[in-house]
Amino acid sequence: MMYKELLRISNRAAKGFSMIMLVLGVLLFLGVHSVRIFADGWRATQIEKLGGGAWKGIVAGISLLGLVLIVWGYGAARMDPVWLWSSPTWTRHLAALLTVPAFVLLVAAYFPGSNIRAKLGHPMLLAVKIWAFAHLIANGTLADLILFGSFLVWAIANFAVSRRRDRLTGVQRTGGRVMADVQVVVLGIISWALFAMFLHEALIGVSPF
Repeated sequence: MMYKELLRISNRAAKGFSMIMLVLGVLLFLGVHSVRIFADGWRATQIEKLGGGAWKGIVAGISLLGLVLIVWGYGAARMDPVWLWSSPTWTRHLAALLTVPAFVLLVAAYFPGSNIRAKLGHPMLLAVKIWAFAHLIANGTLADLILFGSFLVWAIANFAVSRRRDRLTGVQRTGGRVMADVQVVVLGIISWALFAMFLHEALIGVSPF
């Protein structure tokens, strides 16, 4: 009985620790990427004081630490999940389908000359919103809610603030080329297919299909 009680306490402590690491990772990663949302003036001052390279180095270091904690905490939490709801099987297929435009938008964010990028302004944030929403509807554990829910809220807020900043500063984006849009869509679909069919299970341990 004593052994079982100690084992139960140990498992509970391990579960709590993994959640703490996950939350800390999310706070670090999203926090450093939210400075421009809540303290754009302070950010500009720090860049001027430290220099652009040093500031990017600090952001990259904090982001990397946050990402490591997220991967470790989420992976550990999945081993002994806390279920909040049970998603129907069809939501997995819907999530896989929703991630197709997410990959297209992600490619558009880094592919110059496309109408998609010009019209949307911040396609990467839209990609994160779709990605987070898709995974949230297909997964019902506490760790999923913390991870994907946080990214969804962050992307919604960041997109709204970024669009407002564009209007206030008079940002104008010229139209792109149709051929660039075709390339973005093709590359996005190919990237999605490769990740969904091969890399997702290899890296995350779960097949999306």
